[in-house]
Amino acid sequence: MGWGRTLLLGDIGNRLDIADTERDINHLRRRLRSQSRVDDAQDDRLDRLEEENAQLKLYLAALLRLLVAKGTLSEAELTTFVDVIDAGESEWADEVGGSVLD
Repeated sequence: MGWGRTLLLGDIGNRLDIADTERDINHLRRRLRSQSRVDDAQDDRLDRLEEENAQLKLYLAALLRLLVAKGTLSEAELTTFVDVIDAGESEWADEVGGSVLD
């Protein structure tokens, strides 16, 4: 409350103001710690997702190499497929009459 407490209550008013400020600071510290825990959890999740993504890329590359090696998929077909994917979802849908997910 500031100067009003000091004027009316003197040192007691000052102590009440200090207590209010300490309470506010403690509340802010708790919020910051809580936000830090959320940030840490999100960082951990991102790390796991990045690792999983790298593994999936490796699996996909190995699978495509196997399909080409066995003659199930030609390099020309693979190149066309990659070009279509790189061009984007809308062109894929136009070409095959559906979505990549269909």
